[in-house]
Amino acid sequence: MLRRTFLSITTAALLATPAMADNHSMDIVDTAVGAGSFTTLVAAVEAAGLVDTLKGEGPFTVFAPTDDAFAALPEGTVETLLMPENKDQLTAILTYHVVPGKVMSGDIAGKSMDVETVNGAKAMVDATDGVKIDGANVVQADIEASNGVIHVIDAVIMPK
Repeated sequence: MLRRTFLSITTAALLATPAMADNHSMDIVDTAVGAGSFTTLVAAVEAAGLVDTLKGEGPFTVFAPTDDAFAALPEGTVETLLMPENKDQLTAILTYHVVPGKVMSGDIAGKSMDVETVNGAKAMVDATDGVKIDGANVVQADIEASNGVIHVIDAVIMPK
């Protein structure tokens, strides 16, 4: 119920948001909310207190797991991570999905490299045959937002 209320309020705010520069009227959070397939990610970002950060100037590159990716985690994992006492662990996982700067798929095509995430750990990006980050497939790339870009992934990646 709380998540549904939050999403309703966020959606209402989204509809009232004025257009921004670069022909992208929505930031990363608003873009994720508007897509409709990131409700778990949005709830996690809210629980971790990262909404203001991801609405900030950026730019950010976000590897965004879908609701199906979160559903594939072991039963109870998401609920446990959303508990207030697990905020630090949730924040570490979410910030592992974010790379500073705006990295488009064309910038890395044909390359394989370690990238430093916002949480300080390195993730392996392999764009030699499609694009993967730590084994998760990028299923939709280059969703531009006013403060960065979202690449949709099919799994939740975990810091080492």
